[in-house]
Amino acid sequence: MRILVVEDEVDMANALARGLTTQGYAVDTASTGLEGVGLGTVYDYDLAILDLNLPDMDGLEVCQQLRTEKPELPILILTARERIEDKVLGLDLCADDYLVKPFHFDELTARIRAILRREFRERTPSLIAGDLKLDPVSRTAQLGKKELSLTRKEFGILHYLMRYPGRVVSQEELIEHVWNERVNIFSNSIRIHIHSLRKKLGDNANNPQYIETVIGQGYRLLKTSITNSHENTDEIS
Repeated sequence: MRILVVEDEVDMANALARGLTTQGYAVDTASTGLEGVGLGTVYDYDLAILDLNLPDMDGLEVCQQLRTEKPELPILILTARERIEDKVLGLDLCADDYLVKPFHFDELTARIRAILRREFRERTPSLIAGDLKLDPVSRTAQLGKKELSLTRKEFGILHYLMRYPGRVVSQEELIEHVWNERVNIFSNSIRIHIHSLRKKLGDNANNPQYIETVIGQGYRLLKTSITNSHENTDEIS
C-alpha cells in the first residue's frame, strides 16, 4: 500500500516516512501544498497524511483539491491545530480522520489501519483466486489451508496482482504502487521478489499456475476467478 505524506517540516516528514516504511507501506513525501496536490493527482495512493500549516497554501485547500481530484482517496489530517473548530471544519470539509501533534506513532498507525480497514471492507474485503486467498486488512495470505510467510514487498506485489486478475501489470506499475517514486526502476528488485514469491507459491515460471511472465510487458495473475469474501465461494471456478 502506498501513502502520501504532505509535511513541510523535513525532520517530521523523514521520521514519518521511515516509520511507515517499517510498517510495510511505500511512502512518498511532499513539502508544499502544490507538490502534494500534484503527487496526489498523478499517482494512486491508498491514503494521504496531510499537515495543515504548509508554506504555500492552507492544508484545508489542499485537502479539498485532493478530494475533488481523487474522491475515493482517504485523507488523515495530522496537524498542530488543536481547536475544536479546526477539527470540525477539517472533518466536515474533506478529511476522514484528524490527529493533533504531538502524537504517538502507535496511535497514528492504528488510525491508518482503521481507515484502510473501512476502505477495503467497502471495496474488497478479501481477494480469492482458486485456492489462493489474501486479506488486505490483516495482511495475511493463504494457499489452501497453509498460511504464506511473505515479506512486505511480496505481499504488496501479490495484493496488487490479485486486485487486477487476468490483466498484464507492468514492472513500472508494480514499482509505482508497491515501492515509491524514489526507487530505481532499472534495478532487479521486481524480478527478485517475483522469483521469491513464486517459490513460496510453489509456482514455476516455465509452467505457471499463478503468476505468468508476459515477455516485454510485465506479469499477470492467471487465476482470474477472484471474489469478495462475502460471496459464496462454492461459485468460484
